[in-house]
Amino acid sequence: MAGQVSPGVEPPGSVLVLRRTSGLLPAEPGVYRFRDDLDRVVYLGRATDLRVRVRSYAGDLADRPHLRRMIPQVARVEALVCASVPEAAWLERNLLQRTLPRWNRIRGGTELVGWLVLDEDAGRPALRLAVEDAERPASAYGPYLGVERLALARSGLLRAWPVHLAGTGLDVADRSLAEARGVAPADLEAHVRRLRGVLRREAGAVAELRTQLDLASRAAVARLAFETAMQIQAELAAIEWLVAPQRVTGCAPGLVVSGSADGIGFTLKGTDGRLDRWTSGQADAAAGARAAASTPEEWREFTARNAELAAALSAARA
Repeated sequence: MAGQVSPGVEPPGSVLVLRRTSGLLPAEPGVYRFRDDLDRVVYLGRATDLRVRVRSYAGDLADRPHLRRMIPQVARVEALVCASVPEAAWLERNLLQRTLPRWNRIRGGTELVGWLVLDEDAGRPALRLAVEDAERPASAYGPYLGVERLALARSGLLRAWPVHLAGTGLDVADRSLAEARGVAPADLEAHVRRLRGVLRREAGAVAELRTQLDLASRAAVARLAFETAMQIQAELAAIEWLVAPQRVTGCAPGLVVSGSADGIGFTLKGTDGRLDRWTSGQADAAAGARAAASTPEEWREFTARNAELAAALSAARA
């Protein structure tokens, strides 16, 4: 099995590459890819913890038998550190939709894409989930990756600020529910403002939502409603996913971000508002400096850090 060797026997070269490389990677979210000795990309994945994930390929892979045959082909590793787990998930999806390496099985992944639509109509306000592009108005918030998680986030948002119960045109059942929860049409403006703040990732609104749901969870535990408390905790986790930074999908059309360090450079290029092309290799110092200078200011920290990582991984290979 991959990574398992007898005492005193030198591990295969690919296993040594994985072990050595993993020590250079941060314990942070990102994407990684393996290249063979012909410099072809053979596999691409995402990780919540790059260091742990890449090192796992030097183990026995008991839970991933289809990848055991791939490991002897790994000659080097590349990685990009992302701002969050959702950003890493999106980048992996984008890259796999563009090109499917030999040992990846699914182009783009299996998670559905969704949006949240905040309808501010005074009669029947709503916060609804749109899954298909046809259902998505231009004002929708998103996209978000993972519709089940998005539905949980929506549930948490409406638990805190039930905008759907603040309309003037409610039916009998919703009017009864609104009365039971103490919601009136006068609350509509405040609910919309808070929901919009969370969907825009405004720190104050997000902090207020966390507080509201934490209080609701504590109240559920106090009345021994443990299933409700567990549901609220699941909603809180989904909210954290919802508000995590994510810039690789929904970015400016034609975006190009580049970085270089110690003669090694990388570039991410966008198509239709998605960063989906990742190239890397030797970089002339002057050309690398020009490319980095053309990168938007808000991406400079990302490119500088990942250029340094690319250089470190290249040096380790040598």
